[in-house]
Amino acid sequence: MEVRSDGIPVRCDKIPAPVIPRTRLQVWFIRVCSSILVWTCLVQLVAVGELWHPHLFSNVTNRMKLLPLRVEEAAPSPPPLLPATKLAFQICDMVAVARLLNLTLVVPELDKKSFWADPSNFEDIFDVKHFIDSLRDEVRIVRRLPKRFNRKHGHKPLEMPPVSWSNENFYMQQILPLFQKHRVLHFNKTDARLANNGLPLYLQKLRCRVNFQALRFTPQIETLGHKLVRILQEKGPFVALHLRYEMDMLSFSGCTRGCTEVEADELKRMRYAYIWWRDKEIDSELRRSQGLCPLTPEEATLVLQALGFDKNTQIYIAAGEIYGSEWRLAALRAAFPRTVRKEMLLAPEELQQFQNHSSQMAALDFMVSVASNTFIPTYDGNMAKVVEGHRRYLGFKRTILLDRKKLVGLLDLHQNGSLSWDEFAVAVQVAHQKRMGQPSRRIVVPDKPKEEDYFYANPEECLCEGTTRDDLFSSGNSTKLG
Repeated sequence: MEVRSDGIPVRCDKIPAPVIPRTRLQVWFIRVCSSILVWTCLVQLVAVGELWHPHLFSNVTNRMKLLPLRVEEAAPSPPPLLPATKLAFQICDMVAVARLLNLTLVVPELDKKSFWADPSNFEDIFDVKHFIDSLRDEVRIVRRLPKRFNRKHGHKPLEMPPVSWSNENFYMQQILPLFQKHRVLHFNKTDARLANNGLPLYLQKLRCRVNFQALRFTPQIETLGHKLVRILQEKGPFVALHLRYEMDMLSFSGCTRGCTEVEADELKRMRYAYIWWRDKEIDSELRRSQGLCPLTPEEATLVLQALGFDKNTQIYIAAGEIYGSEWRLAALRAAFPRTVRKEMLLAPEELQQFQNHSSQMAALDFMVSVASNTFIPTYDGNMAKVVEGHRRYLGFKRTILLDRKKLVGLLDLHQNGSLSWDEFAVAVQVAHQKRMGQPSRRIVVPDKPKEEDYFYANPEECLCEGTTRDDLFSSGNSTKLG
């Protein structure tokens, strides 16, 4: 057979084959089938594309107008933290913003390009259905951006970061008018974008509701977290030690106490490898003297002993990989033989599903830290703040907030022989008598929000359902050492 230029097949002997004329019905049928085939291919391509690039947008919408939200785990100057804890801050704030502006929140997309390279999505960490349903009477939340506002349909959202520590006037006067023109906003930075103080009570109460009720971990995380807590509790009371002597923390802060020269150089190279972490030359010892460094494992060991914890104390290390690996924990384990980590309490196959997912691993440590008899952070990053706030909410469970600036001075005096052990222990205990998680008013510093107490560390508005603030902060309501 041959094919003519008009596409009709002919025999090799040039005798034309009979041509059957097409009826209108046949033409219509062919066109319908072709259309179905094309659309089926298109849908499949879109589905494949979603697998490659899931949730290209995460947004907040107002009926017909949308305010996209993308939770970034790495801000221009990323704070030292475990990723999952920072997410809670940002999500609570953006729910409050959506409520203030009468918008609809789209389930946020998590940043995949941060230092932790965590591929987790929102639904891998939090129970999405519970999140949406529990806030239904306050804020409309949808899982994804409606197609008509998608880039594929020619809609280009305005991308912008809100101003840090902003109150409701900023959002009402500066952000809301942008919807008249753009209809879609993409918040590409959402860390600390809502003020600690000065907000209407209903917004603060909403932040409480999101933080303590709506943000529930997935069943897989909850099940394993509860198992960890149960294993620890069956062995008696335990201390959760948030030991922030981790590579990212040390690199970002420039703190190298306890490191060799080779390790210090490695940490510096790492800091300069990330554009958003670059800083002027950091004086590690100066930062330490200012209380801006996490305690080393050796320093933490001495502080725990000075606070009165003995060798029978069960200690759970809530942290990622300690820099320098297991040998850096030698002093801690020698002083406290009952020191454990989740890897020691669970079978490898139980943790397998969370491997290379730092946010999900952090969620397990968060659950254990909240449930512990005593929580002690060696650095006051976001992990410490959010755990502190949850423990206040649960009845002011003991949280020892270390005064690092005072401690490093005492540690140096003891280690150079100027302060005996008994003198050192007494000084440490006296310094922390009022830093045990007792009820206290949130510190407000006008025009200096970074120096204030964070709302999530001391959420006063969440604590007064059955009492007045004066009753809550009365001098008789306190926690003692011991």
